[in-house]
Amino acid sequence: MSEQNNKVAIVTGASRGIGAAIAERLGKDGFTVIVNYAGSAAAAEEVVRKIEQAGGKAVTAQADVADADAVRRMFDSAETAFGGIDVLVNNAGIMMMSALASADDVNFDRQVNVNLKGTFNTLREAAKRLRNGGRVINFSTTVVGLKLETYGVYAATKAAVETLTAIMAKEMRGRSITVNAVAPGPTGTDLFLDGKSDELVERMAKMNPLERLGTPADIAAVVAFLAGPDGAWINGQTLRANGGVI
Repeated sequence: MSEQNNKVAIVTGASRGIGAAIAERLGKDGFTVIVNYAGSAAAAEEVVRKIEQAGGKAVTAQADVADADAVRRMFDSAETAFGGIDVLVNNAGIMMMSALASADDVNFDRQVNVNLKGTFNTLREAAKRLRNGGRVINFSTTVVGLKLETYGVYAATKAAVETLTAIMAKEMRGRSITVNAVAPGPTGTDLFLDGKSDELVERMAKMNPLERLGTPADIAAVVAFLAGPDGAWINGQTLRANGGVI
């Protein structure tokens, strides 16, 4: 734990699901965690409370990642409060499934704004402001590899994030900053389970050879590896955390 003392991590979309699990894990690992949220203030406060109860340090930060000015202010506040930022975890994202033929403009724009522009907004700030030796961990999806029907627009935004990841890793040359992405497969969050029949969930759980859904803790462990000392030699990669489905 002492390894990460005084290091500061921003986790976007950290009020629930995988983001909350990541925030709690990094708090346990000794990071000061900035729990970013767009609208769920009470849920974000609850994540901070859990981190503090476990002996960690955390604060909430409201910012819609799609809003470049709000992202800039969040980085400003973090620097003012803690002196700098060491880790950025770009977990915030939305998924709206639809065949291309029936996709509407509003849902297309929302996914591009949050998943792609939102990631770009935080990467732009991190590229200028992360302390040397820092880590950037973006979020993709295993669907970029599986290419499942109805995931087209969502997967396209995440494929773009994978490309930004590899390019930013090269642009950080000379600063000992690694830039990687994590691409989860089906993971048992409320968001994933909502609206799916037990049969469908069971079928998706059996898709990988380990025959279970991922858990938020599984994904948080991969992020913790990349953010911690053992992940220092991984750079410019997308790690598919999916139990071997592809």
